[in-house]
This record gives sequence, structure tokens and C-alpha cells, in this order.
Amino acid sequence: MFNKDRWTEILEALNANRFRTFLTAFGVAWGIFILVALLALINGLRAGVSKDFGDFATNSMFVWTQGTSMPYKGLPKGRRLRFKVEDVQVLKDNFPQLTYVSPRNQLGGYQGANNVTRNEKTGAFTINGDYPEFIKQQPMDITQGRFISYSDINEKRKAIVIGADVVKTLYDKGEEVIGSYIKINGVNFMVVGIFQAANSDGNNEEEANSIYVPFTTFGQVFNYGDNVNWMAITAEDKTSITSLKQQIMAKLREQRTIHPEDLRALGNFDRAEAFGRITGLFDILSFVGFFVGFLILASGMIGIINIMLIVIKERTKEIGVRRAIGASPWDIRSQIVQESLVLTIVSGMCGIAFAAGFIWLMNYALEQVGPVDNFANPTVNVFIVFFALLVLIISGILAGLIPAYKATKMKPVEALRIE
Repeated sequence: MFNKDRWTEILEALNANRFRTFLTAFGVAWGIFILVALLALINGLRAGVSKDFGDFATNSMFVWTQGTSMPYKGLPKGRRLRFKVEDVQVLKDNFPQLTYVSPRNQLGGYQGANNVTRNEKTGAFTINGDYPEFIKQQPMDITQGRFISYSDINEKRKAIVIGADVVKTLYDKGEEVIGSYIKINGVNFMVVGIFQAANSDGNNEEEANSIYVPFTTFGQVFNYGDNVNWMAITAEDKTSITSLKQQIMAKLREQRTIHPEDLRALGNFDRAEAFGRITGLFDILSFVGFFVGFLILASGMIGIINIMLIVIKERTKEIGVRRAIGASPWDIRSQIVQESLVLTIVSGMCGIAFAAGFIWLMNYALEQVGPVDNFANPTVNVFIVFFALLVLIISGILAGLIPAYKATKMKPVEALRIE
């Protein structure tokens, strides 16, 4: 029930020493501000790093051949290996949990020799032989035309999809690209699509300097036959590719006649495992953010306990008078706890308000300056804010109970004697 006299007393008590009250409130507001701001910054880093992975199939791995380090079945150590197209089908047949198994071939490179020409212009680019599903494993933005299709694969068409930087190198501004022809190692190919590299792990420049050719056409034109340089393998969502990795590698060793214990013959990169390490790191950072924030918040609450103890000492005679005229210990305790709660909640709400303003300013600045590497959309879950408020309320009650217990422990006569 609302008690006007009680609230008047609380406000008078808090106004009695405004500077002291302000410093105490500032400690609590600063603590919750740091807590919310730290979590927002950590979430911004998490969102930025996750954005760098883009829509990439994070439940994927890449596997490639190296050289054997053990002799096996009469075959010597140090053999150079190549996957074959048949290995792709073996994986599909033996592992129904796999969504995509994409064989890949590659030649050239934008830092190598010039391998692409158009009229008098030349350039050195990475040429990839791929299947249509690769765009689902490593998404890219098709800005014009289309990506490789299964019609291209089945008919071995000399159709290519080129990166934005390839266009800048080989074409004049405003020149029509789709339907034009360029030569790769002296062989004519028709451009059917242009792509813009999606966010990745820092390889945007290399991606933009890439050209995609149908896998079957690549093998025929560049004399790769049924050889496969490496494979991109993606598992279905409910199955972790990491859990299948050892079985997949064992099957590939069996296919290529590699010693079962020769771990150096095949290389692999587990994107799911790498992504898991990153998310695990941010889980730790979130815990550190909570820990540091609550420590700072606790220091503010200790400040409230101290200030309430000082207030009780200053009002000892007043408390004695109230006890002498019939005030119960509960009346004394409830007023002190209420004063503590008001100070805690008001200062905590101010801290949350300032933190919300800080987060808004960060997001506004990001909108103005554009994308920032490894940082995007700093936010805090509203449930965390409610949880922080709950902690504040509980802390405010505890911060008031200790001084309140001390106040009611004194006998009225002893309290009245204190000058």
C-alpha cells in the first residue's frame, strides 16, 4: 500500500547528502553499464566474426592428397597421390549423412603467370573446376547471369562464371560481359555469370580473382581426366562433419591404398571444428564479461551497504525516538530496505538507460561508416537485462538488510543516549 509519509522520509534521507548519494548511485549505475556494454561489445565481435563466415556451410570439411609417409602393400613411401572421381561416389554411397560431396580441381592463380586473355588484355587468375552445388557450400553473390548448371556439366560446355575483379581487369567500363568470350590457356570460354565474393576468412581478393568452370569441362580441356585435386564435403545439419571425419578419412585411405596409420598422406581442414573453436572462444568471453560486470556491480552494492551503515549511524537517535514511541523493528527494517531498494533500482535503471544509448550510438556509427571487419550489430538479449535488474533488486534488499539488522539490534534507551 502506498504510504506518502514513508516515501517523503525516503526522499528526504536520500537528499540529505546529495553528493554522497550521487557517488553511491554512480557506482551501481557504472557497474550495470559496464556489464551491458561489455556483453554488447562481445556480441558485436561474435556477430562480426560469424558474418565473416557468411552463409558458408560451416558443417563442412575440405580434404586433399599429399604424399605417403609409410610403405603399404608393396607400394613405396613418398608416393604422390590424387583422388579420383570414383572416390566421390564411394563417399556418397557409404555416408548417407553427407549432403554434398563436391570434387574440385584448380590451376593457375592470380599471383602466378598470365593464363587468361581477352583481346589485348591479359591476367593471372585462379581457375576452378567445380560442380553446381559448390555455391551452396561456399556461397557467392551472382550479380549477373547464373552459376554453373548440371546442363553445363553433362554437356561439358565451355561456360564460365567470373569474379568481379576479373571483369575489371579484362573489360572496359560499360562493356557487355555476359555472352562474351575469353581465353583460358588458349581455349575459348563463354561468360555466363559474374559473381561478387561473399565475406570469408580474409580471402575476398583471391575469390574476386577467380573463374569457375564446369568440372567435367575442366577435366577434358586441361587434361585432368578423372583426377580430383580435393573435395568439399558437407554433412546434413543434424550430423556434425567432425564426428564423421575419421571415418571419411579412413575410407579415402582405403580407396587410395594408403596405410591405415599414415596420417600425413591426406590433409584436411574441418570448418565446423574451426567455427566451433571460435564460438567457444566467444562463450568464454561472454562469461568473462558477466564476471567482470558483476564484480564491478558488486563493488557498487558494497558502496550502498557502506552508505546505509553511515546513514544508520547518523540517524541513530532518530531510530531510538521512533522505537521509544512504539515503532516496531519491522517498521525500521522496512524503511531502511526500501531506501536501499530505491537507490539501487533508480541508479540501476539509469545505468541500463545509458548502456542502451551507448549500444544505439555504436549501431548508428556502424551504419554511417559501413561494414567493419570482425564487428557488427552489437546487441544484448533483453532477458539478460531483466536478469541484471533481478540481481539489482535482490542485491538492494541484501544491501538494506545488513544495516537494518544493525539498526534494530540497538535498544531504544542506548540509541537515545548517543549524541
